[in-house]
Amino acid sequence: MKTLDNIIMNKTAVALLEQWDPFHIGENGYDTETADVVAALQEIDDPSQLAKVIQQVYEHSFEQWIPFEKCVEISYKLIAIKFEAKCIV
Repeated sequence: MKTLDNIIMNKTAVALLEQWDPFHIGENGYDTETADVVAALQEIDDPSQLAKVIQQVYEHSFEQWIPFEKCVEISYKLIAIKFEAKCIV
């Protein structure tokens, strides 16, 4: 992935994850988790695999479980952002 594609993807993915708020703790409550998920997005193209990472990252940080279906839902959106960024430039 080219650098500009990567920058666009990262900014868009961060914005989406900041809006997600699975534990209703408010804005800027997930900086570490957002960074971890965006890093995983660099390497993962499979929504189910990314959903597992999302579930693990958030559960590790908050000791709360997010239903897998919710993680799959956000992972599809993130992967769509990734592939859309590849087509922009």
